[in-house]
Amino acid sequence: MKRFTIFLNRYIVYLLSFVFIAFNLFLLSKDIWWLGILPLFVIFILIAVFRLDTLLFLTVFFVPLSYPLHEIITDTPVDLALPTELFLIIILFLFILKNLKGESFNKKILHHPVSIAIYLHLTWMLVTSFTSTMPLVSFKFLLSRIWFVIAFYFLAAELFRRNTGNIYKYIWFYVIPLLIVIAYTTNRHLSIGLFNQKAAHSVMGPFYNDHTAYGAVLAMVIPVVAGIFFEPKRSPWHRIIPGAVLAVVSMALVLSFSRAAWISLMVAVIVFFIVILKIKFHTLLIFSFVLLVAVFSQLESIKYQMEKNRQESSANLTEHIQSISNITTDDSNRERLNRWSCAWRMFLQKPVFGWGPGTYMFQYAPFQIVREKTSISTNMADRGTAHSEYLGPLSESGLPGMLSILSIIILTLITGFKTFAQLKDLRYRIITLSVIIGLITYYVHGILNNFLDTDKASALFWGFTAIIVSVNSFVMKNEETKPQTDNPQNKS
Repeated sequence: MKRFTIFLNRYIVYLLSFVFIAFNLFLLSKDIWWLGILPLFVIFILIAVFRLDTLLFLTVFFVPLSYPLHEIITDTPVDLALPTELFLIIILFLFILKNLKGESFNKKILHHPVSIAIYLHLTWMLVTSFTSTMPLVSFKFLLSRIWFVIAFYFLAAELFRRNTGNIYKYIWFYVIPLLIVIAYTTNRHLSIGLFNQKAAHSVMGPFYNDHTAYGAVLAMVIPVVAGIFFEPKRSPWHRIIPGAVLAVVSMALVLSFSRAAWISLMVAVIVFFIVILKIKFHTLLIFSFVLLVAVFSQLESIKYQMEKNRQESSANLTEHIQSISNITTDDSNRERLNRWSCAWRMFLQKPVFGWGPGTYMFQYAPFQIVREKTSISTNMADRGTAHSEYLGPLSESGLPGMLSILSIIILTLITGFKTFAQLKDLRYRIITLSVIIGLITYYVHGILNNFLDTDKASALFWGFTAIIVSVNSFVMKNEETKPQTDNPQNKS
């Protein structure tokens, strides 16, 4: 009877497959193609419902390859990164359903100081969305921030807790498609001219909206790939892939001509050597104080030298670096100062609640002063935001908004460095420090640009933060016992 049942089930499958293929061929003959993608849709639904972890990794994989909706529908009132933000909406929906059913994340993650800082950040964004000058814009901005945090922080931290090998999966699922974007970008660059600085601003489109966003991501990835390369107990053969990836990503960073990304990586490297050399905090504090006094004592001279600098952005790397301090004729630098000034004036007018999350680009135009405007200034809300991850929230959500972002950063750094200092396993020490350095590149870059409203930067920012929290909460606590996880080296 059992054998007959198996036989019957097998031929039912054959019959249904034959009917599906025949019906699909008939529809294709009528130029109706939608049935062909139905199995993929069914598979996707099954993955989403039963394998949320697979859906997250799939989302991370498509982040570097995501395509903006406005490139397809030019007049769309709501812009999304496709397909990743559709996946993120599904993840958010399933997250809510699972919580309604009584399923929840580990309490160590939910009650971690970094998580509490994130709750406060989102709560204040909610408050300022109600007081916003443009509530619809603010609530949409808040919603996108929530689905980034739920997927890339909370869900990722839970996966890292269950299996530390997922840390390496997460990194590689982002880096591999990023290599595809690098190949595409470099190929376009070659067709125009490899060291064509003006072309470098747009050749990564439409995957990254400009070279600064592209450079910020490359700078974040470099320390982590370097960490994997220097992992202990790796044979020379096992270092070939991370070594090659490191070389490719480093080359891409140079060709991005993103001065902010270069600066951020240099600062992060300095921090790395401070940690490795175990320079005492009080020594660092004294040095910083002396440096600050020296800068303030020579402020007028420094300002004079910067005003004398007329070096424009250039294809020559040396000249391009020199142009960083040009605040007189370099339109990119002057426009950034213009946006910062507007953010400050907006803050002074609404210091507590701000103008509302996501509203800067629609509200800053009246705050521009003629003498500060440049040839690339606009009143049309079509050329970016406050160019700062700190001044943007200051103008949009007031002083508490900026402090909420700073609290996340400070608590993440405290947690990260404390974890690094106390860990015994060299593998985890290396990945923890690598992730800290990667985040520092973005913390520094955030002074000059802001990309946390995009999936490209959010996947790394919140994902790296989740790695630090999960290692701090679980790996560090269980080092004395045998971890019930796969060997992370096998995952990389």
